[in-house]
This record gives sequence, structure tokens and C-alpha cells, in this order.
Amino acid sequence: MRTLAFDGRMGASGDMLLAALLAAGADRDALAPVEDALDIRYDVETVDEHGIAATSVHVVMEGSEDEETAHDRTHTHDDHSNTDDHAHDGHSHDHSHAHDDHSHDHSHAHDDHSHDHSHAHDDTDATLAEGHGPHRTYAEVLDIVESMDLSESAETDAKAIFRLLGEAESTVHDTELDGTQFHEVGADDAIADVVGAVLLLADLGVERVVTTPLATGGGSAGMAHGEYPVPAPAVVEIAADASWSLRGGPVDAELLTPTGAAILAHVAEGVDTLPTLDVADAGYGAGGYDFPDRPNVLRAIVGDGGAALDREPITVLETNLDDASPELLGGLQERLTEAGARDVSIVPTTMKKSRPGHLVKVIVAPEDAERVAHRLALETGTLGVREHGAGHRWVAARTFRTASLEIDDETYDVAVKIASDASGEPYDYSAEYDDALAVAEATDLPVREVLRRAENAVRDE
Repeated sequence: MRTLAFDGRMGASGDMLLAALLAAGADRDALAPVEDALDIRYDVETVDEHGIAATSVHVVMEGSEDEETAHDRTHTHDDHSNTDDHAHDGHSHDHSHAHDDHSHDHSHAHDDHSHDHSHAHDDTDATLAEGHGPHRTYAEVLDIVESMDLSESAETDAKAIFRLLGEAESTVHDTELDGTQFHEVGADDAIADVVGAVLLLADLGVERVVTTPLATGGGSAGMAHGEYPVPAPAVVEIAADASWSLRGGPVDAELLTPTGAAILAHVAEGVDTLPTLDVADAGYGAGGYDFPDRPNVLRAIVGDGGAALDREPITVLETNLDDASPELLGGLQERLTEAGARDVSIVPTTMKKSRPGHLVKVIVAPEDAERVAHRLALETGTLGVREHGAGHRWVAARTFRTASLEIDDETYDVAVKIASDASGEPYDYSAEYDDALAVAEATDLPVREVLRRAENAVRDE
């Protein structure tokens, strides 16, 4: 299974994603539809990041200058605090912090969001598109995307990413999505980041995209409404619905931007560590900060992985009970699940003095262990909960489909859970018992017959 894995230890931004995808083998020509539609071009070069040859991408205004002079820059990064020191033609991560309104994706010189890397430019430099061009509404951005010469899938993906950005901003500012006024995230360079990333991903032809936990950085950042802690509010909103996780640090700077977060929320699933891959290609996308002790790069690795199950980090909690009533045990699983348990097993056992008892075993994510252990103690009155560091478990990808059963001229719906391996190949179909029971009661069929029909209906689709 062709897999693209991002190493998120230095966060991600729109320009870093573009650069990493190009470095990992995507074709520069795939970006042509964006350059044809907007008055910009992608300026691509190789830079040195602490001894690593990394790819750097800048979106520049078309016709502003030739590529040879576009990067005659000096980078001064003395303290990496988030002070406002970006001019319009400076380059950093793609943040937009709406001016009195909504978006977090490319703003640096409007008193709202810049990060103290000062990029001095001489008068002959090309003009970076960051912060330039018209600011558009959410609907206007969608019109721009629809007007491009994109495949149906690329257009759908780009619009979905902008929807994530729009919904995050509308939530932060308590506004309606359709009324969200994009500022920098609606400018040409932000559209170039989002659509460009979608096109490069399609060119790579990978079947799966994953990312390790994404570093957010730390400290604070200036926005139109004041000084805010890192990560930015929009990043937090986007991360809430993403399958990957956030990680603070490792430096006091804003490393994960809303554009980077939105792109990865749409295309990537979270993994705890890099998956097992037969590596075919790899590359590094450079960010805008220069740090004295580490390369500021997003690593992308492309390779083939086996059709194994997904690896999920877990820990196991357990306790022995010798005085639990059947009523208490009957409701324990639901209560622990509400607290974050992934699975609960209650096993009859023999305790001291040959007394009958129960062993309660609970599988949890490591970050939920303390909360679930507390709930277990409160519910059962146990005096202690043991934790076993199981490390991980291998789990199937699970999806649901609805089987529509025609019985005596009536249609009944039964949900069916499908278990698949990492390649997407289904290997088990399991109809939901409660749905099947309701159909059985309405039709007087045996429950197992309803289960069989529903599973076969989905399997044969």
C-alpha cells in the first residue's frame, strides 16, 4: 500500500507542505492550474537547513521579478519570540488571523500576526504574494476554486479544506460560515497553498497519508484581537476534529498554522510513530524560521507498507472485586466507556479464601488512563487499580454501511460494521444487533436471519 508519512515534530504550514511534497517526488508541473488561474508563481529552490538539503517554496506575484533575484534575502532570527516584525514581503508560516473577523492563514503585517523572523529584501526582490491580493469571503474563495481547471476530486478536496478553515474561524468568532470574511486565508497565496497541496498529493498517487503528532510550538502570537497563546484558536478548533494529535514545543514559536492543520486534518490520519515502510522516496520541506540548534523542516517519506492492521497505543487497567453486585457490574461498562475506556472485560475469578470475585480489565489510551482509573475506583469502591503498559494493540479500520432489507413489501434499515486491514481490504462484516432485533420483532423473523441478510447485502454490494 503506497503510503505518505509526515514527521510532524516541527509542525506544518502551507508552504512547508508544498515543499515537502515536491521534495518527496511530486511533479512541479502539477501546479500549473493554479499558476494559470491566479497572478502568482511558485518559486522553488533548494536551501541548507543545518546540513540538510531542503526544498523551499515561496508564492510570489507574477511579473514582480525573475526567480534569480527572488531569494536574495538575509534571515535574521535572534530570539524567535512572536513579536510583530514581518513586512508584507517577509516569509514565514502561513497564518491568517482575521482582522476583526475570521481566518488564520497568512497574515503578517496588519498588526495581527507575525513572528519575529525579519527577512530583509533589497529593492529588486520579487514580491512575495503573502498578504497581497484581494481578501475574499468564504463563498468567493469557493468560486475561485471552482473556476480552476481541476479534476473533480481535487476540487472537492480543496473546497473541503477551506470549509474546515471557515468553520474553525466562524466558531472562534461566533459567526455564520457564509458570513465569514476571509482576509489573508482568502488571498491568492493561501489559495495557492491549499490547492497546490491537493494537486501535489494527487500527483504522488499515494493511497494513504499519515502524520505523527504535530508540534505546535509555544509562547504567544499577536493577533488582531490581542496576544494569544500558541497554538492559535483556529488550530485548536481544527485539531478537535482531526484524527492526529497535537504536541507542544519544541521551541517558542508558532510551528503549526491553520492552513497546515486544515490540509492535514482533511488528508492525513494520525499515527503515534512512523509506520513500517519500504522507503521509495523522501524529502524535506523548509519552514520560514531559522533556529540555531535544529533544522526547521517537515519530513515526508513515501513508501510501500504491508496490509497489516493499524497500530494503536494503549495501556491496560485492572482491579479485583470481591463484593460487587450484579447490578453494579451490569452498568460498569457503560460508565467506564463514557469516561474514555476503549474496551471493558469482566471475568469471574476466585479470590482469597476461595471467595468468588471478578477481574475487571479496561483498555484505554495512555492519555486517558488516570481519568478512567479514577472513574473505576469511584464506581466500584476498589482500593487500588493496576496499570500494565501494554504498549499497543493492532486494530482494524472500522466503517459502517446501511443495509436496506425488503421484507413483505416493507424496507428496513440495519447498520453493518465493516472491518478492514490497512490496505482497505474488508475481512469481516457484522450487523448491529439492536437494529436486527428491531427488524426481527417487526417481521417475526429470527434475529440471526436478519443478521445474515444484512451482512450479505453489504458484502455483495
